[in-house]
Amino acid sequence: MAERKPIESWLTDMDGVLVHEGVPIPGAAEFLKRLRDSGKPFLVLTNNSIYTPRDLQARLSRMGLQVPVENIWTSALATARFLEDQRPGGTAYVIGEAGLTTALHDIGYVLTDHEPDYVVLGETRTYSFEALTRAIRLINNGARFICTNPDETGPSAEGPLPAAGAVAALITKATGKDPYFAGKPNPLMMRTGLNAIGAHSETSAMIGDRMDTDMLAGLEAGVETFLVLTGVTKRADIDRYPFRPSNTVDSIADLIDLV
Repeated sequence: MAERKPIESWLTDMDGVLVHEGVPIPGAAEFLKRLRDSGKPFLVLTNNSIYTPRDLQARLSRMGLQVPVENIWTSALATARFLEDQRPGGTAYVIGEAGLTTALHDIGYVLTDHEPDYVVLGETRTYSFEALTRAIRLINNGARFICTNPDETGPSAEGPLPAAGAVAALITKATGKDPYFAGKPNPLMMRTGLNAIGAHSETSAMIGDRMDTDMLAGLEAGVETFLVLTGVTKRADIDRYPFRPSNTVDSIADLIDLV
């Protein structure tokens, strides 16, 4: 196996790596400070499309985690970048929150329910039966189906919540149309993120807590991967997958000295 080049840029997931149920994971603040002080390009990634980068910066700051807005990359931003490339100045019917609608407005998209080019499904705190019905009818009438991320559940203090991937499955069942997922594990999210910070996959690393999204996305994007055991995937789960992370560590605290 060829030896990898030194790591010059870092991508890290947020939930399960830096925070867990709204509480910073020990070592996260120190790791982020080391990244900022190093001057190396880095991004905090999240498949959650609810919040804008500015919202996320404020939420992280309240927890004592300092991340500049330009160092936050969401599945909403990846979706917007994809649509801007595919069909500039297009139209979309959107089910989602400000993180997604703002990202689409920023690329010049018009949000409409009248013959849109796309139906774009993201995360929202309140999925409306009326909105889902509208989305199903628009897709049946020819709108292309896009979903920000395939996560079937998301974390909460009370336990797992249904997420965009589960709702997308409902729409697929009703329309027979599968969505195109822009978020992890699609390497598109990683590659657009790397491009945004001027980084190259050969000298980049991805830190995540999920084998099925973070590690798979990192593998397919060609970056070195670090699995932390503070989130979804546990050590006993790793062998269930046909691929492995480049490295497995207990937590983000174990990576501070690598920056």
